[in-house]
Amino acid sequence: MKRPLLPLALTLLATSTMAKDRATFRHTPSADEERPVVVDATVGPQGGDFALRLRFQKPPFGQECGSRCANATVLIDTDSNPRSGLKLSDKAPENGADLAIIVQGTRDMSGASSDHYLRVKVRQLADGARTVDEGELIAELDHRRDSDRVHIEDSTVFLLIDASNNVPSGRKARIVYHPPGGKALQATIPGMLSGSANNSKVMIFRRGGWGTARQGGQRVGGESK
Repeated sequence: MKRPLLPLALTLLATSTMAKDRATFRHTPSADEERPVVVDATVGPQGGDFALRLRFQKPPFGQECGSRCANATVLIDTDSNPRSGLKLSDKAPENGADLAIIVQGTRDMSGASSDHYLRVKVRQLADGARTVDEGELIAELDHRRDSDRVHIEDSTVFLLIDASNNVPSGRKARIVYHPPGGKALQATIPGMLSGSANNSKVMIFRRGGWGTARQGGQRVGGESK
């Protein structure tokens, strides 16, 4: 019996079909927080990508947030090695991060009228980098043109981040998110060498088959304005 074609969809699977979805981390912002911040995230390997589901407490871009839209950075220590990658103070939780994923709500002022959109920058952090800005900008995504890599449903952002650009790999990876005014949140997830990448615990994009997505985003050698 021929199986019907699956529609283009975004799906997040838990560790088993019977298990409930378990977030990688959760955060409760203060009641007076003006800017959209991540309150619930699930991150994991999917093929050669890291798949992320980031839920904000309110829409991350658009007229509702005006000039105070999302500006959230999720760090991934792709080999769970604090001695490589980003190097801040001696005991900073961010030490060892190899990828910085910066999610920004912004406006395009180039047209006759401003267009609100979500921009995602991916920076690779070399050993000894002292700030996220020192990282090489390896991809810049725009939800309007990169629908195979960025998808938005209400206040939830789904991302596929390419991790094949000579990014360090390990059996474990570490996620760090430092919410404004709070302590850094850390979580350990399976890495690219864990076997979970090809038998993904986190599945987001489905295009006729699991774990497949076209290459999306603008690859750049340096900062683009």
